[in-house]
Amino acid sequence: MQIHLQTLGCRLNEAELETWAEHFQAQGHHIVQTPEQADLLVINTCAVTQEAVKKSRQIIRRAHKRNPKAKLIVSGCYATLDSNIKLDIDSIDLIVGNKQKDDLVNIVLNELNIEAMPMLASEPDEAAIFQRGRNRAFIKVQDGCRYRCTFCIVTIARGEEKSRKISAIIEEINSIHAKGIQEIVLTGVHLGGYGSNIDTNLTQLINTILSETTVPRIRLGSLEPWELDDKFFSLFSNPRLMPHLHLPLQSGVDSVLRRMARRCKTNDFAGLINKARELIPDINITTDIIVGFPGESDKEWQASLAFIEKMAFSHIHIFTYSPRAGTKAATLPEPVANDLKKQRSHALHMLTQTMRLNFLNKHVNTQREVLWETKNGDGFWTGYTDNYIRVELKHVCDENLENTITKVKLTSPSINSGIYKASLLN
Repeated sequence: MQIHLQTLGCRLNEAELETWAEHFQAQGHHIVQTPEQADLLVINTCAVTQEAVKKSRQIIRRAHKRNPKAKLIVSGCYATLDSNIKLDIDSIDLIVGNKQKDDLVNIVLNELNIEAMPMLASEPDEAAIFQRGRNRAFIKVQDGCRYRCTFCIVTIARGEEKSRKISAIIEEINSIHAKGIQEIVLTGVHLGGYGSNIDTNLTQLINTILSETTVPRIRLGSLEPWELDDKFFSLFSNPRLMPHLHLPLQSGVDSVLRRMARRCKTNDFAGLINKARELIPDINITTDIIVGFPGESDKEWQASLAFIEKMAFSHIHIFTYSPRAGTKAATLPEPVANDLKKQRSHALHMLTQTMRLNFLNKHVNTQREVLWETKNGDGFWTGYTDNYIRVELKHVCDENLENTITKVKLTSPSINSGIYKASLLN
């Protein structure tokens, strides 16, 4: 069977796709890059916003239109939350909900009566890492979340927390490293809650990865700030743990955070940021902010903006609030007018641009290590530093830098392209 896998949404969705790819290949099937090549289409959907739902529906219909003869399998949050999806999109052959998605490959093969070929029918060293090339892989370590932020539909779609055993995670990391992967990213719906159901925790997991694997680079996905303590930051004394943290703030004022049912006050958040910067040199801290949450007054917005500026993030994922059916926030009074949300979003984008440039300017003429990923048609190599700055290098030699880690000197940032110019060091 020729199988095409597609996703949108979070890194966890991408991690699941990579796992499905490996399992399909282990059964003797092949992963292809376009729907037209496929006998089987598998789509991992998202429902974090109404726009994500819309895009999920578009991707499903577009994939079927491009190859109407292929079997169409749909999974993910949108497929789980919408009980009418198969009635609305009658081209779907099979739906696999989030609770069953860890066993998606077996379910698909059994339900559609697809025979597995012998294990050795696939190429001996055929890698399943297709989504991010052979440089970086997402490792799903847990699913679900015990908290109920009022704006979040994902915790409803993903269900209760469930963590993978450390031994299984170690085995996966060692397997993909043997295939050439240089960097892993640990992901989960509630990554900081890893181990809550199996009597362990994220710190233990990271320590075990550091001691029982040799993959050069380890990154962490999004972490809720209330899960971190001082001991957590000491892990970064090991240079294999990359100095970049994405800590969702969502709002810079406590009154809005209470309406969101967030568990971290601004003073606590500021304390964490200060501690991280004190203990981890040149750490890159990014965040999420929701603009125009119900009831957000001008006074709250200005206070939030001032706090965000004080935190000096290098980048912000900005979400303009829109009601999501099934969440408590959708029932809250005093919705913010769309025009006002657009104005606030624009102001935050401008501030983000300034903070980004300030962060990049601090690194002029400094030295960092870069994992090189691709070379464009103009001969420029691009990759990421340990603290997640995207860099570009004009390398005049014919040497292939792909998937190598080298030391560079950062020379000049470009706020427009988001790419830092660099020169190679011997």
